[in-house]
Amino acid sequence: MASNQGNEQGKGTGSSQKTSESGSAKGTSKRGFAAMNEEQQREIASKGGQAAHQKGTAHEFDSEEARRAGQKGGEAVSRNREHMAEIGRKGGESRQSAQRVNESRSTAARSGSTGRQGGKDEDDKG
Repeated sequence: MASNQGNEQGKGTGSSQKTSESGSAKGTSKRGFAAMNEEQQREIASKGGQAAHQKGTAHEFDSEEARRAGQKGGEAVSRNREHMAEIGRKGGESRQSAQRVNESRSTAARSGSTGRQGGKDEDDKG
């Protein structure tokens, strides 16, 4: 029994090391499917989907069902006001930066072509 207790203590030490490495207070670490890389996960999920289709148990959304599901998702997300505000801010920032880029391009194009021609005219006159 003493050897089992040593193993138990060893396991506890190992989990505390994982806790400090992952930074999680609960001591949980990724195992099984979650520990796999994305490519492996996709491969396994794809096989499951193919098997379901072959068996005839795969669910296929019709357009109305998909619309309802999307609407429910949108309602759930929009309940989080902080999240929606963040999305709005990002959209506004993105739009502003795009406008600035377009304005600077059009300004550069106008001043660049006018400046060249104007410079030649001034040199010829002077």
